[in-house]
Amino acid sequence: MSRNSVDHILFGAAYYDEYLMMKGIDRIDEDMRMMKDAGLNVIRIAESTWSTCEPQPGKFDFTYVDRALDAAQRAGIDVIVGTPTYAVPGWLVKLDPSVLAVTPNGEGKYGARQIMNIVNATYRFYGERVIRRLISHVADHPAVIGYQVDNETKYYDSVSDDMQRLFVKYLYEKFDGDLDGMNHHFGLDYWSNRVDSWEDFPDVTATINESLGGEFDKFRRDQVRAFLQWQADIVREYAHDNQFITHNFDFEWRGYSFGVQPAVDHFKASTAVDITGVDIYHPTEDDLTGKEIAFGGDMTRSTKDGRNYLVLETEAQGQHGWVPFPGQLRLQAYSHLASGADMVEYWHWHSIHNSFETYWKGLLSHDLEPNPTYREAGVFGREIAKPEVGERLVHLKKRNKVAIMVSNESLSALDWFLIESGFPFGGSLKYNDVVRNVYDALFELNVECDFIPSDADAERLARYGMIVTPALYCTGQKTTDRLRKFVENGGHLVST
Repeated sequence: MSRNSVDHILFGAAYYDEYLMMKGIDRIDEDMRMMKDAGLNVIRIAESTWSTCEPQPGKFDFTYVDRALDAAQRAGIDVIVGTPTYAVPGWLVKLDPSVLAVTPNGEGKYGARQIMNIVNATYRFYGERVIRRLISHVADHPAVIGYQVDNETKYYDSVSDDMQRLFVKYLYEKFDGDLDGMNHHFGLDYWSNRVDSWEDFPDVTATINESLGGEFDKFRRDQVRAFLQWQADIVREYAHDNQFITHNFDFEWRGYSFGVQPAVDHFKASTAVDITGVDIYHPTEDDLTGKEIAFGGDMTRSTKDGRNYLVLETEAQGQHGWVPFPGQLRLQAYSHLASGADMVEYWHWHSIHNSFETYWKGLLSHDLEPNPTYREAGVFGREIAKPEVGERLVHLKKRNKVAIMVSNESLSALDWFLIESGFPFGGSLKYNDVVRNVYDALFELNVECDFIPSDADAERLARYGMIVTPALYCTGQKTTDRLRKFVENGGHLVST
């Protein structure tokens, strides 16, 4: 292994010894044996378990982490350790309720995951402490090959006071303290929205000015990048040179992975990690098309300009209607590799016996016994373990001549100025509908493509014979100039 790539195809599942042990069941060695029999060679642990690792402030217990690491080592299975910061313990919320994000719907309530205010100082203090204690504890274990920082991080629609204070500071720096310049830039004289004192900057939660609202979204997306970089920097203090850092990005969710993620700029945020990771979920059975697998893979591969990536989560059996037909699980796994994945990992190993995701089924069902899905995973796992297969399919590369340019800024704007009406009401068509219409049409034509950000430089554009710009509603003048030059130099531009 190295910091920037793996040396063989990783195939595995997320594993939570804690969830079964709380029921008094000890089957960790049996689980590892079953994984090994099915060709699984890696597990991901710990990212969901802050309250178990730190049951009270400053009191740490890594019993379950150690059990998983030691059992995996005995079985010859590698481990990716996740930082446990995406679900906060109850004691932290009692200590300081402001760790929960205030959203347009009001004050946060404890219970769900991913409800934090990622810029909150209390959250950062205790988050850093648990990261340091966990990673320093596991870094020297021979089973550990890498780390996942946080989990599907977003800004969680935070409009908390500290998020908005940071936004005002950002605007002050952006405009060098020039209020007239800022007011002119965003057109804030309209409806008496003009700001005449930085100290009087209004709450932007209900702004009617989408230029300002879009800038706030852009700012919050950059807080996600900074948050992941902050975690990665801490982890790197302890990680060995042959251990990588990754993160599992996700997409706009419409019951499955659908389109460009509104709350994260994947291209910018992926700079925080060594290898980009991704979670890809999709319909199966009669609704399996391959488009979601390909879309997610093409987007993720493109974040680091064609480098291979890791599928850190995809479904084995998943939700109702997703238990794969015979042959589909194997087909799906090879489809991930065909897009450039060097890893396929299921969420998760065993179905959970209680709480929110009781009926999101893992590779094993609730009886924890072998089943057709598990057996088919074993077909793939044993195949890619063969050198004549696995060594030929690791590090696959693509050299596509078509690229789709995507823009988080256009996505934000078209959430406000709806395509059908130009208002925040009177329509349902979204930016990602247009992106997916374009992508799906290319897929059906068997035209493979990459994705490029709207600020891609001229050299990157010049690699392609055709660039498609779906719903590029707003972009900088530099992008317009580069696209014009691309056409002048013989390139084909297709814009909706």
